[in-house]
Amino acid sequence: MRIIVGMSGGLDSSVTAALLKQQGHQVTGVIMKIWSGEPVTGKGKHGCYGPEENEDIEDARKVAAKLDIPFHVIDLTREYKSEVLDYFCHEYMSGRTPNPCVRCNHRIKFGALVSKAESLGIQYDYFATGHYARIEHDEVSGRYLLKKGRDPKKDQSYFLFDLSQKQLSRTLFPLGELYKDDVRKMSALLHLGMEEKEESQNFVCGSYTSLFKTPPSAGSIMDKKGNVLGKHNGIEHFTIGQRRGIRLAGKEPLYVLGIKAENNAVIVGEKGELYTGSQTVVDLNWIAIECLDVPMEVKARIRNAHQGYDAVISAQGNGKVVVEYKEPQIGAAPGQAIVFYDKDTVVGGGIVN
Repeated sequence: MRIIVGMSGGLDSSVTAALLKQQGHQVTGVIMKIWSGEPVTGKGKHGCYGPEENEDIEDARKVAAKLDIPFHVIDLTREYKSEVLDYFCHEYMSGRTPNPCVRCNHRIKFGALVSKAESLGIQYDYFATGHYARIEHDEVSGRYLLKKGRDPKKDQSYFLFDLSQKQLSRTLFPLGELYKDDVRKMSALLHLGMEEKEESQNFVCGSYTSLFKTPPSAGSIMDKKGNVLGKHNGIEHFTIGQRRGIRLAGKEPLYVLGIKAENNAVIVGEKGELYTGSQTVVDLNWIAIECLDVPMEVKARIRNAHQGYDAVISAQGNGKVVVEYKEPQIGAAPGQAIVFYDKDTVVGGGIVN
């Protein structure tokens, strides 16, 4: 088959390309260029966006040369800015907490990257990446199912919940059945030289606050009654559930309970006030089902490194779903994703309203 591999210059995508080449497929490597060259300040681990991109592109080019496969650098700086960076900044300035990885996967990696490769005349049957997830076709429903990766420590299905049926139908995840340690061993056996390379840990290399184009605007830190307790240095530095950075003394540790962008205010309180019995989710994408007709018991996962809460989801009309937790929980912040699972299968997911 003709397969495009989305490469990143890292271990997983390099092994993905090598495995597919070993299997006799016609493999073409593509990598995104998304960094515009603007300064990214602050210290941080290796990120997807930043000056380390040049190093990653060259690493991917070297692997492609070792595998003797065509390799293309595809410039998506304009698309990435409009679909990910601008969205990211707007959400934070609106008092919400975005998840740029979910947005990037659906609109950039599995969207703009593939579209632009097609426009360049690169013909393909499937698009493959190094994600730790699995895709199966359900003969009964006719739907493509997204499932957790076999390695529970590396499963990335949470970040992929927004993929469409069309995208899933032409996607391969060759590492879905593998464990990370085995992938590292494969890199060494195949002489790819990627087994010791550090993984990208953050969305941006450095401080994400360097992406904001306007200076932070100081405002008030209040309790739920409206009493002013102190000052903050910009709502973009805060997210619901956060404890660090509040810098206020009290009988009990204080946590961010809410952010009122219209008043430039951060609302704080004690940890117990964070617990909720339900949350409303919008911008839904269903994978295992066409739509939610009746209430369904699921595991509601509020971040990737989370086992999930027992919950019941119910449709509320107007494109909304209510997630009712079996027991009160500290839920996801507005803007973050909640993904619904039936055992290891992704039912669907959406964004907290």
